[in-house]
Amino acid sequence: MSDLRRNWQRVVLVVIPLLAPLSGFGQEVVLLGRTSISATATDLSGETDPQENGTPQNRLGGHGSAIAWTGVGNRYVMLPDRGPDDGANSYRCRIQIVEIVVDPSAQQPVKTQLVATKLLTSASGKNFVGRATQFDREHPEQSLRFDPEGIRVTKQGTFLISEEYGPSVREFDPEGKWIRDLATPARYQIKNLGATPADELPPHNTSGRQNNRGWEGVALSDDGKLMYLITQSPLLQDGGLDEHNARIGTNVRLRELNLTNGSSREFLYPLEDKSLGCSEVEWISTHRLLVIERDGHPGEMAKVKRLYEIDLAGATDIQAIEQLPSRGIPSGVRPVTKKPFLDLLALEYGLAGPKFPEKIEGIALGPLLKSGLRVLVVTSDNDFKRDESTEIYLFAVK
Repeated sequence: MSDLRRNWQRVVLVVIPLLAPLSGFGQEVVLLGRTSISATATDLSGETDPQENGTPQNRLGGHGSAIAWTGVGNRYVMLPDRGPDDGANSYRCRIQIVEIVVDPSAQQPVKTQLVATKLLTSASGKNFVGRATQFDREHPEQSLRFDPEGIRVTKQGTFLISEEYGPSVREFDPEGKWIRDLATPARYQIKNLGATPADELPPHNTSGRQNNRGWEGVALSDDGKLMYLITQSPLLQDGGLDEHNARIGTNVRLRELNLTNGSSREFLYPLEDKSLGCSEVEWISTHRLLVIERDGHPGEMAKVKRLYEIDLAGATDIQAIEQLPSRGIPSGVRPVTKKPFLDLLALEYGLAGPKFPEKIEGIALGPLLKSGLRVLVVTSDNDFKRDESTEIYLFAVK
């Protein structure tokens, strides 16, 4: 057996008839199968030198943090986050190019293959890294620290990547070289950068994103004109934390940016509970998006691992509102409308249990199946843990 095949374990579920509606949410969402990627697999970077904790640079992990269909065949791009141990290591940020083939009629309906690994570098060729200390206070735009969390592929084949340290959105060429940064409104940025979470929370900062809770997801319209960004949690000035820096807020901002003319809007996305967060956003059609909302618990403790369909039609543009309340909808504001789309813990899917992952973080709509239904890929982020595989779930949706 080749090293590549050892690295990519294939676990198959029984195929369910394609026209059987499931989930109890009024949607036809059908589980096709699943694949588990070994926690000790290696990528194709060829970089075997160790990080500070001894983990080799070519460890294939964290890549379920985000996934995007390239628009070509069965090819996807998966995005690892900042590496192991929450920013304590100089992990060289990268993307993983994979083939995910779905054939519901086959005995093994889901097959995966790692195709390429691309390191993310600056214009001068320096590696972006996950280590939290790699920032420049005087020139933040020159910082090399990077915590990628969302990715989409443009019609030109470039990558738009949202990340949390800034937060920022950066565009990279097909080989992983930086092209440009897209403008980030000041309301999302913190003024005082720090090497630890405590250094970036109140009282050091009173506005901007919460630590490790920046732009967690990015979506791109089919025509490439509109980009959507969502924070994992409410901003500091929007009542995200109490006086003890405990999370209490439920009002998250969803940002829309017109990449053609630079115009923008913001919408209020209300979390179902203060303990939850948004992990990804994906484009469906005009003014309709999918959002992952989840808790922070694995296994039997997991209670909320859901995809919601949201509609922006009629929602209020809240850009002029400098400060939102921690909870409750401000007078005169209409939030996005939400309806459940997919509950990953629903009994009929058989996914829930002691090994269900904590971090469901990636979603991508893929190609059409022969049935006319479309592939929906959902992925987990294993945080490079040595005993936790990366999970890839394949669904068919209308």
